Amino acid sequence: MKTIEIKGTLRNELGKKHARQVRKAGNVPCIIYGKEKNINFSAQENSIKKLVFTPDAHLVHLNLDGEVTRAILHEIQFHPVTDRILHADFVQVFADKPVTMNIPVAITGDSVGVKAGGRLSVRKRNLKIRALAENLPDNIEINVSSLKINDSIKVGNLKKDKIEFLDSKIATVVMVSSSRVAIKAEGEAEEEVTSGEGTEGTETPAGESADRE
Repeated sequence: MKTIEIKGTLRNELGKKHARQVRKAGNVPCIIYGKEKNINFSAQENSIKKLVFTPDAHLVHLNLDGEVTRAILHEIQFHPVTDRILHADFVQVFADKPVTMNIPVAITGDSVGVKAGGRLSVRKRNLKIRALAENLPDNIEINVSSLKINDSIKVGNLKKDKIEFLDSKIATVVMVSSSRVAIKAEGEAEEEVTSGEGTEGTETPAGESADRE
C-alpha cells in the first residue's frame, strides 16, 4: 500500500474552544486511537486533504514532533455547509495485528456487455476488508472484460490472497444492465428474423415480375 506522511503537533489543550482556535489557524484537530493510549494532535488541513481526496487508500506515517506513528484514517468529519474538515480520527497500525479498512474499487477492462449496448453500473465504490498492514492494497482491482449483459460480480466472487472481505457475499459490486440501445438492437434483430420467415418461400404471382418496384 502507498504511504503518505502527515506532520502534526501534539495537543495538550482540549475542548471546543481550543478546537475552534486550531481550525481558525488552518489546522484540523485529530486523534490517534492506540493500543495503550490515545494521542491528540493537530495537522494542517491541506495535508489531510491530500489523504482524503485521492482515488487510492494510504497507510499514514504521522510525524508528531519528530516521533513517527503508523496509522490509517478511521473517520473524518466535514462541516455541513463549507465542507471544511472539522476532525480526523486515526487508528494506530501494528505489524502483527490485522487492520479493518475501506478500500476503493478500481474497474479495469472493457465489458463485452457494454460493447453490445449494455450499461456498466458500479454498486460499491469501496469494500471493507481485513488484513495485516503489509498486505493492504491501494485498491481492489476488478476486471469486467467478461461481463455480458445482466452479468454481475458479487463480493463472494472476489478472491484476493491474504485479504478477508467483510461485506455481505451476496452484495453486488458491479453489473452490466440492459440499456435502451441494447433492447432496441435485440428488438430489431427479432424483427429481421420474423420478416425473413414471412418472405421465405413466397411465390411470385403469375405474370408479375419479382423485380417490380
